[in-house]
Amino acid sequence: MVRTRTELALVAVLLVASGCSYELRELQPVLPRNAQSSIIYAADGSEIVTLHAEENRTDLTLDEIPEHVRDAVIAVEDERYWLHHGIDLRAILRAVRVNASGTDQQGGSTITQQLVKTLLLDADETLSRKVSEAALAWRFEQRYTKERILELYLNTIYFGNGAYGIFAAAREYFGKPPAGLTPAEGALLAGMIQAPGDYDPYDDPDPSVLRRNVVLDRMLDQDLLGPEEHAAAAAEPMVLAPDVPPLEQRYAAGHFVEEVKQWILDDPRFGSSDRERNELLFAGGLRIHTTVDLRLQALAEQAVAATLPDAATDPEIAIASIEPGTGHVVAMVGGRDFFGPGDAAKYNLAMGKGRPTGSSFKPLILAAALQLGLPLSTQFPAPGSMQLTYGDPVDIWNVDNYGEGGPGVPVDLVEATVRSYNTVYAQLILRIGTSEAVQIARDLGITTPLQDFPSAVLGANDVQPLEMASAYATLANRGVHVDPVFVTSITDADGTILYEAQHHQRRVLDPGVADQVTSVLQQVVERGTGTAAQIGRPVAGKTGTAQAWRDAWFCGYVPQLATAVWVGFPGDQVSMTPPLTPIRVTGGSYPARAWQRFMSAAVEGSEALPFETTTSSTTTSTVVAPELSPVTTGALQVVPGVVGSDVATARGHLEGLGFRVSVVQSDRGGVVPGTVLAQAPPAGVALGTGGIVTLEVAGGSTGLTVPGVVGFSEQDAVDVIHAAGFSAVVVRGTNPSGGTQPGQVWQQSPPGGTELPPGSTVRIAVEP
Repeated sequence: MVRTRTELALVAVLLVASGCSYELRELQPVLPRNAQSSIIYAADGSEIVTLHAEENRTDLTLDEIPEHVRDAVIAVEDERYWLHHGIDLRAILRAVRVNASGTDQQGGSTITQQLVKTLLLDADETLSRKVSEAALAWRFEQRYTKERILELYLNTIYFGNGAYGIFAAAREYFGKPPAGLTPAEGALLAGMIQAPGDYDPYDDPDPSVLRRNVVLDRMLDQDLLGPEEHAAAAAEPMVLAPDVPPLEQRYAAGHFVEEVKQWILDDPRFGSSDRERNELLFAGGLRIHTTVDLRLQALAEQAVAATLPDAATDPEIAIASIEPGTGHVVAMVGGRDFFGPGDAAKYNLAMGKGRPTGSSFKPLILAAALQLGLPLSTQFPAPGSMQLTYGDPVDIWNVDNYGEGGPGVPVDLVEATVRSYNTVYAQLILRIGTSEAVQIARDLGITTPLQDFPSAVLGANDVQPLEMASAYATLANRGVHVDPVFVTSITDADGTILYEAQHHQRRVLDPGVADQVTSVLQQVVERGTGTAAQIGRPVAGKTGTAQAWRDAWFCGYVPQLATAVWVGFPGDQVSMTPPLTPIRVTGGSYPARAWQRFMSAAVEGSEALPFETTTSSTTTSTVVAPELSPVTTGALQVVPGVVGSDVATARGHLEGLGFRVSVVQSDRGGVVPGTVLAQAPPAGVALGTGGIVTLEVAGGSTGLTVPGVVGFSEQDAVDVIHAAGFSAVVVRGTNPSGGTQPGQVWQQSPPGGTELPPGSTVRIAVEP
């Protein structure tokens, strides 16, 4: 009580001495909101980068700050902190005495006074300001606990190099959070508070070490450190984090992070003006959780470096990778080095204005054709070049195949895709209509404005790699489109949820159509233009080479990941031909190789999932098939003709030669159900063993019903399925629901009671 009266008297004396006329009751300290740094996190919760403007700050609770750090600050800045009430007469008198002696300079301001000065007052060294500081410090201590004041102080005080607060200081100087600081490191930071510029360890480590030892000595004198702890801390070498200016800071996924930042800065949900959104992003203490997988991101960057390592002469590569079922963008490479010299390095080639896609756009047109009712067996002439007419008034369109080659005979849509015949696809888009085809491409995920002219089928429109990855992800997701997602959630400094991503999906293709496209694209990789993309498991994909070899693409997918790769020179479109490049760059060269490098590493260690195929039944839904072993193609064999046969005979013949068979039901009437109406590839084509032959089979009731075999032993189930006129495929896998005996069937697809053509496949899952 005596001390309190003394301090009040001191404040009153100072007020009188300064000539101030206001009363203490008019001083009502209100805490301003601290600017806090925002943090962007990867999908696994690891920190990617901290964003801050003028102030680098992240607030902590007092419990999150080690006790030895608190003790070090109190020991050197305000040793009687726990005893006074905001102003310390003893400290003031001691400072006056020591300063007058000329041997040292000390300040008499308490921690509370320093906090008041920082938060509520200007920096003028006037008597009036000093009086205000003392009065406000006293009132501060009436309103807030000592613990709260110390917490505010440690989160607010400046440590130099743009670091405000102990969290930013620990990160800046030692590259770790405060919880990881040693007593010596905590003492060094505490010693900097008095004069951050004078004790900057980056400028000159010797003064900062001497100052650190002063702090340690005071902690020893005040019984805050034992003798052994003191000796160990004083002997500890100072190991600083690298001194990297903020503008030179490197972090993972630079182009991805920039898209996240720009999305927040552009979205009115985060502020009604540019200024509000900028302040929220850089000073709002946001916690931004994203979808990027840093392992996949690193693999994508490694694939770029391994495929085209010479930054001076090689073309650029952009990669975008998306999870089909979630839309999560898990990796994005927008160029060789986001942190490279020049503004061009920051330009995101995975997004931006896009580039012509070449033949990688054809699968989207194929999907449109199938959705509009054309079967895969539809044939068109395939000359090396042809002249087409369209429109009113009539326009002439000259179309050439790559290298002007062609089989000289009509081919179906499977072969036209596998061999990437431009002349066939030109006829196809004129058959189905450009507007209809382009609209389905938009539905699949292309958001860049598309011109619906005929050459769109050959990839004449500019499209982003991200959009191509999204469209191919829709095919991998069996016709269900999910918009790309970069950010899953955002909270502010108080933990309030500002944004949470909602899962939105829509079916844009019939699943059977998507499955047919997938089966064709598998053959592109197995025996067509995309063989360089093989990764030892089922893959669907398509190459693309734009006019004059100015852009090259490979887009493809496995069931759980879709990835698009673009190769080209930024800026002006330049032909990638010798002598500028070592080879004439096509989609099957650098893009397919980069895709293969990335995807093979991305799926390494995961189970090889098969692509589902639509069963030829109108009375049952598809059951998710268990995982199948990866299939690779072997020696080439000539595909026999099976058109006109019943499906059971055709399947038996083809499987006996080592081919896989995909059956697609047709609605064509007037034909005996189960009859093969068309096949792809056609008879006479050389196909590797293990390759897929797609059969178009007449639908209708066949009179054959799939038996129910769940619960049977493996052998009994196979015998029953064969006896019913079907073929059986056995897949071994553990029942996730449990309760199944080894060797027992726990799932079948399609289920019992389904009507199928003779010879159709029934898959059974057997407990190992």
